[in-house]
Amino acid sequence: MTATPEAGTPHRITKWLVFVGAVVMLAGLLFGYDQGVIGGALNGIEQSFHPSTFVIEIITSWVTLGALFGALVAGVMAEKLGRRVTVIWAAVLFTIGALIEALAPGTGVMVVGRLVVGFGVGVASLAAPLYAAEMAPTRLRGRFVSMYQLAITFGILIADIIDELLSSGSQWRLMLGLSVVPGVLLILAMFPLPDSMVWYMKTGQRDKAVDAIGKVRPDEDVEANLSDIKASLGTAQASWGEVFSRRWRAPLVLGVGLAIFQQFTGINAVIYYSDKIFAAAGFSTPQQQTAATTWSIGVVNVLATLIAVAYVDRLGRRPLMFAGLIGMGLSLLVMAFCFRYLDRIATAATGATANTPSDAGVILLVAMVVFIASFAFSLGPVVWTVINEIYPGFVRGRGVAVATAANWGAAWLVTRFFLTLVDRIGESGAFFLFAAMCLITFVFVWRRQPETKGRTLEQIQQMWTDKAAGHAPTTP
Repeated sequence: MTATPEAGTPHRITKWLVFVGAVVMLAGLLFGYDQGVIGGALNGIEQSFHPSTFVIEIITSWVTLGALFGALVAGVMAEKLGRRVTVIWAAVLFTIGALIEALAPGTGVMVVGRLVVGFGVGVASLAAPLYAAEMAPTRLRGRFVSMYQLAITFGILIADIIDELLSSGSQWRLMLGLSVVPGVLLILAMFPLPDSMVWYMKTGQRDKAVDAIGKVRPDEDVEANLSDIKASLGTAQASWGEVFSRRWRAPLVLGVGLAIFQQFTGINAVIYYSDKIFAAAGFSTPQQQTAATTWSIGVVNVLATLIAVAYVDRLGRRPLMFAGLIGMGLSLLVMAFCFRYLDRIATAATGATANTPSDAGVILLVAMVVFIASFAFSLGPVVWTVINEIYPGFVRGRGVAVATAANWGAAWLVTRFFLTLVDRIGESGAFFLFAAMCLITFVFVWRRQPETKGRTLEQIQQMWTDKAAGHAPTTP
């Protein structure tokens, strides 16, 4: 029995579904804004507090550590308190952290604020996409979860623009304080919404599950939906032991693997080197480089992510992943070869002809834009989509928590050790290594990631059950 309408049947976009989309967008927006704004605020923080280099590194990177622990805690919160309450707590924590940052009298309080913000971001990075995956109609699920990554890129773009407008050192408190806005809006957007029907059924609140389905999926068969959800939940207990059991090892490996590869394929490294690439391409002043960052990274990131939102439920997850990985790998190879001419690039960027771009610099810039675009329509949004749809219903919160924590952990490792890696093997060698990681990721996706387009969450769970039992997977 299926709970989805016939193929090609349009879904009515109810006001409740619009609210679900708003929740996902605001959760991504607060993450993206915080990620982008700290770079512009650091100059003001340095002028106000004169922190050491070590303290600056802590202020910059400890958000990631806070997010890692926030994601793990959020897995338990989502199972015990529900997806809705967990999202609200994430917004409250983020708002409190943003206020602490903006009002901090010194670096000690600033670090506390960064940790609280990171914890809130980690909770939101789990709860909001999970909520969207369980609430959205099957034919729109990929689109709704991908909106989270779209909002992250949009938040970064807004932060870049704000940084440019408030570049005066005395305005850093306002830069950070504006983070409160998406946090408060997320609380307001979440309050009128019900929890997901999966969580209601798990906790025995069938009437509320019926109401939730009626609000967001009015075109679907309510009884068939509830029957599928009940069957997927079964009698198993939501425990960490069940998440790591042999029965669900395939989705666990897939989710954690994708989460790690998303970071290990070089996105943060490319962004880290963007100023050097811009300098080599003829953007010699900090102001020119800031403007170039806004338009060549920020805008490209947003526009390319829109491709995933538009096509993830039409073309499928695997085609977007394959196309993106090919583009990422080839552009990384080009950047690796260009970085062999760093001395020449440095001369062109800092010598008498500083405003004249080098050939390698122009090629580097083009390759960087191709890489950003390729990541933005593939690993960026699609990984979040897959992570939030592959785990069985009764442990979905904890399973997503493991994958999300792995993502934050991988991000921290890249941030913490990237410069050490460059010292050992050079910039060219590091980019060759990232290109090799793209090839490994391609093989991983080819062998382990099934196509989940058009499948209900319950059908995906049954697919893993059939695979574990040695049966041929059923088609949606």
